[in-house]
Amino acid sequence: MTRKLFGTDGVRGTANTYPMTAEMALRLGAAAGRYFRPVGGGAHRVVIGKDTRLSGYMLENALTAGLTSTGMNVLLLGPVPTPAVGFLTKSMRADLGVMISASHNPHEDNGIKFFGPDGFKLSDEAEAEIEAILEGQIQPAQPGNIGRAKRIEDGRGRYQEYCKTTFPAGLRLDGLKVVIDCANGAAYRAAPEVLWELGAEVIPIGVHPNGKNINLRCGSTHTATAAEAVRTHGADVGICLDGDADRVIILDETGTAADGDQLMALFAARWADEGRLRDGTLVATVMSNLGLERFLAGRGLRLERTPVGDRYVVEAMRRGGWNLGGEQSGHIVMTDYATTGDGLLAGLQFLAAMAQTGRRASDLARSFQTVPQLLKNVRYAAGQEPLKAPAVEAVIRAAEGRLTGAGRLLIRKSGTEPLIRVMAECEDEALLHEVVDGIVAAVEDAA
Repeated sequence: MTRKLFGTDGVRGTANTYPMTAEMALRLGAAAGRYFRPVGGGAHRVVIGKDTRLSGYMLENALTAGLTSTGMNVLLLGPVPTPAVGFLTKSMRADLGVMISASHNPHEDNGIKFFGPDGFKLSDEAEAEIEAILEGQIQPAQPGNIGRAKRIEDGRGRYQEYCKTTFPAGLRLDGLKVVIDCANGAAYRAAPEVLWELGAEVIPIGVHPNGKNINLRCGSTHTATAAEAVRTHGADVGICLDGDADRVIILDETGTAADGDQLMALFAARWADEGRLRDGTLVATVMSNLGLERFLAGRGLRLERTPVGDRYVVEAMRRGGWNLGGEQSGHIVMTDYATTGDGLLAGLQFLAAMAQTGRRASDLARSFQTVPQLLKNVRYAAGQEPLKAPAVEAVIRAAEGRLTGAGRLLIRKSGTEPLIRVMAECEDEALLHEVVDGIVAAVEDAA
């Protein structure tokens, strides 16, 4: 069964434009409700969280209407991080969790992500079944079985308390000055409060959401603002989250950024030394740097690669029984603690390493030398298939030939935006730029 509506991370698009319309959100909520509460089923529960986008109000109300129309009881969490929805879905014994967010995208976009009763994102198969229900006639509940909606005031507090339990017992952050950039997003209250309660001196930025400034010149996709704050305040470390706080970029005391690959290398090495890294395996996507793979191999550890998307990382981790994985972009998945990427928990693990070792952030954030990697994006219009153009295919074949034995090439469509992503790795940086620029130019011509 194929999926048309769902991408690599739920349903996503521009607000008030298909598929991110109130009408579609209502029908999607009804379809999900019918999937989790078959006709004649008993009482069922769903939790809904959101980030700080203006369109979140519209989609929250529409989803609530659709879900209650099929008899689902809705618990509204308000603005909370995506991992909080995964945690609270399981903690509150809900049948379904919904997060309204477009993650790192600008405020004009929004998205809808579903979590199952175990707190993990739904499988491709489950999403395809929901789509099949959506395309048919969705049977509503009888008048006496319509669901109720209730706002949960302490959902964020429950998540914050759980976050603190993942930090080593007896350890505090006293003496550490931490810049936390919340991207004017879902963690704008949770993250600074957790860090303060653990003893850090907290310098919060990106904590004044207005519905339109989420990810705007701040957060994990624009670290310059936090880097300047680190240098200005003489901070020990910076933690940059994205709009829904499921990814993180760490800044050292100079403001230099460390991506997800460097964080995974640090955590994998530490966990392996402590006997905590299951089967000596780290799970990452095809986008992770070749330097990470070499670093792990040098320590007798293994890298398991997956397609791009944190959901595919999690699925591989669950199949293999592995407990650490993530993406170069900053999704760090630690299934000992969470069901999905959690930027705050990953930040706490980095801070714990600083507190336990007494080492500077710059010492911990550079585990390996990266192989030169270049990634460029090409935007295309809906309905276009630039990668199928004969001229593009010819340029790609030539590029692959030039990189044979010298590096690797990865070209793919984004699962969340209308972009072609062209990535290559090669020790010869001149060749690297020639190859990527040549493909980008060909794709632009075709698009």
